[in-house]
Amino acid sequence: MASRLSRIWPTLSRVRLSSALGSRCVSQTPSSSASGAAVASDLQPLSPAAQDSHGHAEVSPFEKNPDFHGFHHHDSFVDEWNMRLAFFFGISVAIVVGGTFIHYLPDHGMRQWARREAERLIKQREAEGLPLMTDNYYDPSTIVLPSSGEE
Repeated sequence: MASRLSRIWPTLSRVRLSSALGSRCVSQTPSSSASGAAVASDLQPLSPAAQDSHGHAEVSPFEKNPDFHGFHHHDSFVDEWNMRLAFFFGISVAIVVGGTFIHYLPDHGMRQWARREAERLIKQREAEGLPLMTDNYYDPSTIVLPSSGEE
């Protein structure tokens, strides 16, 4: 096996994987000498209107706190904890109160009432010795029928 590999190794070493796959790897990093240093062309002079009385520029809260959640502009620690508390209590209240509300909703379609009423009627008919169901829905002796002469 090693002798076969030594015979084809010169051929394999000439094949480039990037040309075989049709893709190239290109670096997109800037070519500055110091990676974190600002280049003079990146700095922009501030207009006098953008500076305060001491010559300092206004800083955006997003630059001070890049992970700004909208709860506290100046302190990122307070901002993060306010966000956590708001989401915890907001979601907990929504789940607990919402679940309780849904649990205590009235009986939709009166299904539970119908079940209880059917069980009550079954017990009553068994106690009276009557069949649970009869052929007639209504008692035929209570139905008033029109006479045959009237139409």
